[in-house]
Amino acid sequence: MTERITAPTDQTRPARSRRLLWINLAAIGGLILITAVALFAMTTADTGAAPAAQDPATAEVVRPDSHVLGEPGRGNAVLVEFLDFECEACGAAYPFVESLRERYDGQVTFVTRYFPIEAHQNAMNAAIAAEAAARQGAFVEMYRMLFVTQAQWGEQSESKAPLFRQYAEGLGLDLAQYDRDVADPATEQRVRADQAEGAALGVVGTPTFFLNGERLELESADDLTDALDAALAEG
Repeated sequence: MTERITAPTDQTRPARSRRLLWINLAAIGGLILITAVALFAMTTADTGAAPAAQDPATAEVVRPDSHVLGEPGRGNAVLVEFLDFECEACGAAYPFVESLRERYDGQVTFVTRYFPIEAHQNAMNAAIAAEAAARQGAFVEMYRMLFVTQAQWGEQSESKAPLFRQYAEGLGLDLAQYDRDVADPATEQRVRADQAEGAALGVVGTPTFFLNGERLELESADDLTDALDAALAEG
């Protein structure tokens, strides 16, 4: 997005527009409005500790190893979301993104990239769990599990890594391999690479969407669907 989503500050107009956007998306996704309103008071933007620096000139919105949700679309539209699995605004947006995947199945390519917020105690643990699952071809399954269960583990100080391991077991993953991948420094490095590239692209909060390489400024759900329809029409 061209406007930076920030934690509540004196600059109330951008924050208010973000709240309205995600409240609308959450309602479309079937979430209870009161719950959604509570989420937006905690919309996360500042990462706390800065990610490793990357030259903006070399930053790319999509990499060959970026995770695609489902099959790539045939149309001229690639929607990329930088997200934090513990971010409640991302959790509110999740049902809407799923509805978009259904609506534009076979047309739009949906890409997910990691941007864990340092202030979230289990954001990195969750991303590592998703990346470990990805090594067994189960990224989408873990992605869904983490968002569906977010209320059970989010905003807690103790490590939820053991719970994420239970999710891996429930998904039928090879736990020995999962444990090796979680412990492998390369797994966290993969997550931090996304985080650093997002920062180089100007991402400061989650969720942040890019369409065909351009960061989106969204004020309503229709803004996103209109942008997708326009991109597909150009193809």
